[in-house]
Amino acid sequence: MSQDQEIEVEALGIEVSVQPIELYKVLKIANAVGGGGEAKMAISEGYVAVNGEIELRKRCKIYDGDVIEFNSEFYVVLCDQPVTEAVSEPVAKPTVAKPKKEQQASHSPAKSGKKPSAKNQSASKAAKKKANTGKSATIGKDADQQTGRKRLMF
Repeated sequence: MSQDQEIEVEALGIEVSVQPIELYKVLKIANAVGGGGEAKMAISEGYVAVNGEIELRKRCKIYDGDVIEFNSEFYVVLCDQPVTEAVSEPVAKPTVAKPKKEQQASHSPAKSGKKPSAKNQSASKAAKKKANTGKSATIGKDADQQTGRKRLMF
């Protein structure tokens, strides 16, 4: 058989609402598999062909008119909607400025231009924790004196 010959086969029409659609989703819609995991496994193991070629990509984009072969069955994708590609352009997010009163009242480290040191951060966390629990924080005998974490023995 040469490459130029056309073969006529009977194919089941699978109607989808959007295009492109991922290959594994088409197999799910066609009820050719029990679920998405089974579809992905069949594709990755080479049991699925798209337009006559073995396809190993689970999320291969399928368009109107593509022919999928799986389990000696042929499926043709039918979609009357135009192609909708998701354009991933960076979108500027609107920023909200704080009122002047809040800026003066907040004690942010960015205001002074310095970053708080790790010691200051851990001390402020410990103070907050102490204030929240109402109990004094003590380090037990079996805890590391620097970190306050319990030691693990194997």
